[in-house]
Amino acid sequence: MTRFLLRRLLYAVVVLWLVSTLVFVFLHVSPIPVERVIGGPRATADTLVQIRRNLGLDQPVLVQYWRFLRRLALGDLGDSYVNGVPVARLIADRLPTTLWLVLGAGLLAFAGGVVAGVLSATQARSLWDRAATVLVLLGLSTPPFVMALALLYLFATGAGGAGLFEAGPPLQEHFLRRMVLPWVALAFLMAAAYTRLTRGAMLDVLGEDYVRTARAKGLTRRRVVYRHGLRAALTPVVTQLGVDLGALVGSTIVTEKVFGLQGVGQLVYQSIALGDTPVIIGVTLVVTLFVTVANLAVDVGYSLLDPRVRLA
Repeated sequence: MTRFLLRRLLYAVVVLWLVSTLVFVFLHVSPIPVERVIGGPRATADTLVQIRRNLGLDQPVLVQYWRFLRRLALGDLGDSYVNGVPVARLIADRLPTTLWLVLGAGLLAFAGGVVAGVLSATQARSLWDRAATVLVLLGLSTPPFVMALALLYLFATGAGGAGLFEAGPPLQEHFLRRMVLPWVALAFLMAAAYTRLTRGAMLDVLGEDYVRTARAKGLTRRRVVYRHGLRAALTPVVTQLGVDLGALVGSTIVTEKVFGLQGVGQLVYQSIALGDTPVIIGVTLVVTLFVTVANLAVDVGYSLLDPRVRLA
């Protein structure tokens, strides 16, 4: 297990380096100069030169890249081009809201999809199974932003506001009031996919020899389904969850905009509009790290779900 974790951590470092390099290259060959974005359309040539000098953009690209990597090695994501605030502080202020949004939506989608999938598999061709199929098709056909706008129109009259942790109502009441609809909007599509995955995996597992043997031994239906069947059927679902958690971070841009949540998604949207390169790079690296950790957790979870899997 130790060797496996060390190897995956090394892979994570390599992935972070590759992603940071690609983002650095793409953003520094942008057709829109950063100094023009900051200085505005009326900035003089001398002003633009001074802005480039202050930002270190007058240095050769390799020098800029070396300084960029050196700061990253020290945990320094640089300062924002727009307001001079450290990027790490900007991300730290917005990250809790996005993490609650992503983790809450992921947990809701995983729990709802697994429960619905198990019920559909154990009651195949029943009325519940047909209703679940309709919900799956509806969920897979509805983009998250459409669901977010529909929920906002139906239930969230006057629900707009500022920060997630603002003073006012008790934290629990305010937190739930602000987060339930965004969770549902993000989780609906994922829950539909998990329902379909769980149903298919459960039907395959329930036909295995060891499941029939467990039934022949006289074990209760509940024990056979949840102890022997579900545990093996969760492997593809957990795999998809590890991928979706990373995708959810990108999906929060629209959801946060619709519901007025001041998270990382809003920060990225504003930074792209202003051409704030350090913030874009910093958020990209944080998202990459989040995806890497999520996939590492999935790999470790395999050994807990399936004893046949050994991590070496």
